[in-house]
Amino acid sequence: MTPLATLLWLLVIFVDTFGQLAFKAAATIAADVTGVARWRKMLLDKWIWCGIFSYVGEFFLWLAFLSLVPLSQGVLVGSINILSVMLGGRIFFGEKLTRKRVVATVLISTGVALVGWA
Repeated sequence: MTPLATLLWLLVIFVDTFGQLAFKAAATIAADVTGVARWRKMLLDKWIWCGIFSYVGEFFLWLAFLSLVPLSQGVLVGSINILSVMLGGRIFFGEKLTRKRVVATVLISTGVALVGWA
């Protein structure tokens, strides 16, 4: 990949990870209520809007990235976000990282990177 494609790829991964974590934060903030009241509470929370705006930004970054690389390569290297989202979940939400989950994620990420960069 070219330096520009690599930069766009890193930005896509960062923005996607931020969006995923923002949606998780919005979903957990309203855990004390149910039904329509929960949706109202989430819609008023800043994290849901951060997630939405990050996904809009990611859409444009993704289009720019795909304009520089073949689709088959782009989708593969874009899948590396599995690792960043898992680490973000651990760091910001205290989610458990079991040995099987870590090994599986590392194997998937390694395979995706090797195939995507080839």
